[in-house]
Amino acid sequence: MLSIYMEKILKEIEAVPQEMMPKLYRIMHIVATELVGKTEERCPRGSLRGIWRGSQINEAFFFEAKKSLFPYEY
Repeated sequence: MLSIYMEKILKEIEAVPQEMMPKLYRIMHIVATELVGKTEERCPRGSLRGIWRGSQINEAFFFEAKKSLFPYEY
């Protein structure tokens, strides 16, 4: 199955005029690098504990959000 698609791709490439090859290469390069998912090594995190270490909660933000969402209560 893979060889069928490879043959189709090669036929399409052969039909492209020589002066268009740089553009075609850029398009293929973008597809290969950006659209095909890269696998990044990430350290596994077991929990969210400590992710907001040192952060402080401003109660005014909660009050303003509630006030905008539920104006009939205020």
